[in-house]
Amino acid sequence: MVRILRGKPVRRSRRDWAVDTSAFLLAAVFSAATSEPVVNHPDVTEAWLAADQLAGALACAALWLRRRWPVGVALAIVPVSAFSHFVAGPLEVALFTVAVHRRPRTVAWVGGLALAAMLATATVIRPDPVNPELDAFLGLVLIGGVIGWGLYVRSRRQLIASLWEKARRDTREAIAREMHDVLAHRLSLLSVHAGALEFRADTPPEEVRLAAGVIRQSAHQALEELREVIGVLRSDTGDGDRPQPTLADLPRLAEESRRAGTRVELEQRVEAPETLPQATGRTVYRVVQEGLTNARKHAPGSGARVTVAGAPGEGLTVEVRNRLGRSPAAPGQAAEGAVPGAGMGLTGLAERVALAGGRLEHGRTGGDFRLRAWLPWRA
Repeated sequence: MVRILRGKPVRRSRRDWAVDTSAFLLAAVFSAATSEPVVNHPDVTEAWLAADQLAGALACAALWLRRRWPVGVALAIVPVSAFSHFVAGPLEVALFTVAVHRRPRTVAWVGGLALAAMLATATVIRPDPVNPELDAFLGLVLIGGVIGWGLYVRSRRQLIASLWEKARRDTREAIAREMHDVLAHRLSLLSVHAGALEFRADTPPEEVRLAAGVIRQSAHQALEELREVIGVLRSDTGDGDRPQPTLADLPRLAEESRRAGTRVELEQRVEAPETLPQATGRTVYRVVQEGLTNARKHAPGSGARVTVAGAPGEGLTVEVRNRLGRSPAAPGQAAEGAVPGAGMGLTGLAERVALAGGRLEHGRTGGDFRLRAWLPWRA
């Protein structure tokens, strides 16, 4: 059997079969279990009782169509419920379905019609000879209860869907942030070496060979690091097969920038670095990487000073400072001949630091540009 979803046939899953069968049985059992007052009512004839039971059976069968036409099934059962007790169970299931799958406005007027039919039965058509007020109150509680339950299920499903959407959005942002950090650094190195070959036509063949080798190595490392990033994001545990950069990789990062022509001074004053969480060390690495990349792009030829200091319980401070030069490029703009950027590097870095519970500051300080981050480090 198939069901229709937004005009397209969809095969009913095992879960759908189980839910629909349970709803059918629950509706039938509820109607039968609460039928004693109707069966023993002095005004109910055998013909009326048989017609009532037939109406209940048809209403239970109509529940198999509730996924395709929830409002239509409910509206078909509501007027019959004013005269038939055995459709009470199917009516409750139909109202629950409308509350789950339709907007609150639709739920309100369908529920209002059901309440009107119930009140007409309890007060005019077939009032309880002993306590009609209690009968009307119980009907009100049942209808209000199933509608409230349905609205709760609807809101919970919407919450879960929004959480899934947020998780997908966060994943996309994490991919973009990691790819920017990796590729911007490597491409800036490629740009420096390629620019040297472009503007120095008299470069000796040996230096050309060395520069080409550096370009090839940087391109290879860019692909490797990009594969590491994707591996981490695909991993269920959040850890890739290859180790991610940490605090111990800062000397290698500084040496790469020196080979590209940037004078880098690295000073580390970190107590017990072996106790630093890997995630914090990776964030420090990305801060320094972004700072050195921006120095090459916006102030080529200037030196950069990197300072990392901290201790457990005090937090970790990382600072990248470089001279702006005579005609520095504005933030978000690359110097002439450099790799252009999207202007999102510092924005993504701020998000990364904030996720780690830290703070990021950047801007001009005298004749320097300073990028400074503080990260928590529990004792």
